[in-house]
Amino acid sequence: MSETAKSRVSTALITGAARRIGACIAQTLHARGCNVILHYRSSSDDVERLAAELNARRADSASTVQADLADDASIGAMAAEVGSRTQRLDLLVNNASRFFPTTVGATTRKQWDDLITSNLSGPYFLTQALLPLLTAANGSIVNILDVHATRPMRGHAVYGMAKAGLQMMTLALAKDLGPGVRVNGVAPGAILWPENDMSTADQEKILAKTVMGKAGRPEDIASAVTYLGLDASYVTGQVLAVDGGRSLNI
Repeated sequence: MSETAKSRVSTALITGAARRIGACIAQTLHARGCNVILHYRSSSDDVERLAAELNARRADSASTVQADLADDASIGAMAAEVGSRTQRLDLLVNNASRFFPTTVGATTRKQWDDLITSNLSGPYFLTQALLPLLTAANGSIVNILDVHATRPMRGHAVYGMAKAGLQMMTLALAKDLGPGVRVNGVAPGAILWPENDMSTADQEKILAKTVMGKAGRPEDIASAVTYLGLDASYVTGQVLAVDGGRSLNI
């Protein structure tokens, strides 16, 4: 980020910011002094509660925006709304994601569309819609990937393919958008367990492959996003695995 950019308040948009890792990223960026725009699809109560908490700490520093990233018109409306609030966007964090297993031989088109849209095409078309604002700020994009973008997880073929596509998007856009806009990725390992029930035995198997021997915290991801998004002015086209060394043993 340039010295000029450092002298003013930065604006960050975080998709899927209502809960879990997205909310933690928003809180961390806000603590760094950013104004934050919190995207949500349906979790309106959660996102409004978070915005109220952040605005109580610093007035008029957080706002919300609703969009379905599977719908082009909704993405366009969201980009227009963001543009009406700020002429520059310093950081876009593509965090919104869907995660669930699929079975080869029984995968439905709805499952395919859901996973590919939320993890790949939604981030791409949102980035495209926000590009004028990002370019005006010499901004940055951080995509939330997964260690399984390069190492398949049994029973999650479509999810893995979608995240692999997002990883290639990270590299390709870094080349296409540089030097004006930096693009990087963060690949979490075991941070928060899926909201659908995962057995204790399955959790223990995952942690047994983790060099650090424990699960990480949402704050670990948020600090990596903050580094790549705000501080790493000479870093682009990189993917930082925040996985406690799990990718060494998959």
